[in-house]
Amino acid sequence: MSSNDIIVSLDIGTSKVRAIIGEVVNGAINIIGVGSADSQGIRKGAIVDIDQTVQSIRSAIDHAERMVGIQISEVYVGISGNHISLQSSHGVVAVSNEDREIGNDDIERVIQAAKVIPLAPEREIIGVVPNQYVVDGTDQIHDPRSMIGVRLEVEATIVTGTKTAIHNLLRVVEKSGLKVTGLILMSLAAGHLALSKDEKAVGTVLVDIGAGATTIAVYNEGNLVATSTLPIGGEYITNDIAYGLRTQADIAEKIKLKFGCAVVEHAAADQVFKVNRIGSNVDKEFSQVDLANIVEPRVQEIFHLILLEVQRLGFTELPGGYVLTGGTVSMPGMLAVAQHELGTSVRIAVPDFIGVRDPSFTSGVGIIQYASKYLRNAKQSAVKKMVTSTAKKASSSPEEAKPSAMERFKNWLSEFI
Repeated sequence: MSSNDIIVSLDIGTSKVRAIIGEVVNGAINIIGVGSADSQGIRKGAIVDIDQTVQSIRSAIDHAERMVGIQISEVYVGISGNHISLQSSHGVVAVSNEDREIGNDDIERVIQAAKVIPLAPEREIIGVVPNQYVVDGTDQIHDPRSMIGVRLEVEATIVTGTKTAIHNLLRVVEKSGLKVTGLILMSLAAGHLALSKDEKAVGTVLVDIGAGATTIAVYNEGNLVATSTLPIGGEYITNDIAYGLRTQADIAEKIKLKFGCAVVEHAAADQVFKVNRIGSNVDKEFSQVDLANIVEPRVQEIFHLILLEVQRLGFTELPGGYVLTGGTVSMPGMLAVAQHELGTSVRIAVPDFIGVRDPSFTSGVGIIQYASKYLRNAKQSAVKKMVTSTAKKASSSPEEAKPSAMERFKNWLSEFI
């Protein structure tokens, strides 16, 4: 298999580091390998220990490599956190070709024009997301290549983050012996996979509840319009269980995964388990109902805080409702509590690929889909440009034309990731 057909995503979370290998065949994606490792050195979604995080990444990558039998050298890395901010921007350029046909160079230049915005010294641009192009006053254009025009404009969303968080993330990946092909905002990646075109158009809130943080992304009129991160997640439920049952956190986590239920009414009184308690040599028996009485109030609080945050962002009623994803939403009863607390339609998004049919893989698989979409479009454009350039310059050999075309392709791709 050609390395050009392989895309690897790296999702560095609070509880798990996941490496997912996707193979792109004729535009279709197959998930061929998954590696995961317990996350060390991450607290509430932020890196707090470089060396421990490097070890976790290396373990996940090694796991994925053994599954598929290939060596991973480049990855697309997901980025999230409360340091992320979105800023609208507008770029304008004149079409450069003599025949007024809009080409890849024109798109590159208009994206660069959109990136000219005032930024605080501690922030830098992660990526540019074109919302629409405008050609000579005609708007709502998603791909203006090959169109004829004089003036090209772009309405774009600039994704920025703090230099410290970005460089620490790049640092741990590079220390793991990997090259970062691109950074992709997790909210964009998850939204690309989890939300339909109609859901993005009418207005929908995508909520990714992880172990240490909850990421909220609001989509409206087809675009990502707001994002926020709350420092709450599945770890809070685990800590409550550990405190309520007086046991260690790692035991509490295992109990949560095996017996956890977010609704007391749905819990089974006859489902019992024994717990090794701190300060005692005798295990004590509890039922799933006992556990649910601990879990339900915390889950209600999490969704209440999510609702308050969405309202703080300025959104009260969105027709698309809420779409939940992330490892924590796998617990039985989460959907019922969410529907009650949020007071609107709620569903759980799960990737429809063999081996990753779990909400915890949504962001990782989304990164592969997001990257493959722009990778494929850019590759086709680069090939077309290379052929045109070779035809016009008969004195140039294909070997001479190819590097410049691929370089243009790489530069263009970097604007979208």
